[in-house]
Amino acid sequence: MEIQEITIDDKQYPESLKNIKNPPKVLYYRGSFIKEEEKLFAIVGTRIPSDYGKEVTLKISSELAESGVTIISGMAPGIDTIAHKAVVEKGMRTIAVLGTGLDEESIYPKDNIGLSREIIENGGCLISELPAGTRGSKFTFPKRNRIVSGLSSGVLVVEAKEKSGSLITAKYAKEQEKNLFAIPGSIFSSNSKGTNSLIKEGAKIVTSTNDILETLDISDVELKGNLLIEDADEKLIINQLKEESLDINKIIEKTGLSPSAVATKLALMEISGTIRNLGGNTYALNR
Repeated sequence: MEIQEITIDDKQYPESLKNIKNPPKVLYYRGSFIKEEEKLFAIVGTRIPSDYGKEVTLKISSELAESGVTIISGMAPGIDTIAHKAVVEKGMRTIAVLGTGLDEESIYPKDNIGLSREIIENGGCLISELPAGTRGSKFTFPKRNRIVSGLSSGVLVVEAKEKSGSLITAKYAKEQEKNLFAIPGSIFSSNSKGTNSLIKEGAKIVTSTNDILETLDISDVELKGNLLIEDADEKLIINQLKEESLDINKIIEKTGLSPSAVATKLALMEISGTIRNLGGNTYALNR
């Protein structure tokens, strides 16, 4: 799909973006542009998330999308990418704001070129203030974060180190008087130092998707009921995954099942959509 553009004087230009400091004079886009009545919500975080961060992002992104909220992020490695993927896997719309031009030669990271196509195929949109042919730099990525927060009704930071780039988005959200949310984490985790600090400074603590929906004045998510599983071995595995994601060796240890039995059950459960592999043979419930 070819790159199109909207100037700040066009009727389609988002009103919320006009009100931020230093709004982009031109927006380039591919896909279906933002609709006037659309509710946008940003999810951002570290480029190197923990399994906890991955699981939280998958759950909240999916549930917000199912509630009619459009997830927006920066398509960076880590939390951003996971948020976009959680939505496109459900065949739903998401918006990526890039710190590069929108041509595939410029898109970063290169690993996400396939994701960028999926976003468009599922009715989503790629947006940038940079013309085609513009490569990313240490200046363009932080600068695009003001657009992510500017377009959004709120921003959730899932995981962030003390000097994480996602805290730049949080800073813009505060300046723009947006709703700012953060996921709490262990005091011993470097990935939670940034989010725990945001909470201390007044960000809304999020322990479920409904914490966000209530603030946005959207009906609560209807939470899924108990999984109807008849297989005894699968029940054992599910009971262990209810508390946290686990790698395959921990599942074997905690269930007492043989390695071959666990491998077989995990494969079948992943195919059925009961669980998902977070990477590195670490599994989580598809909540």
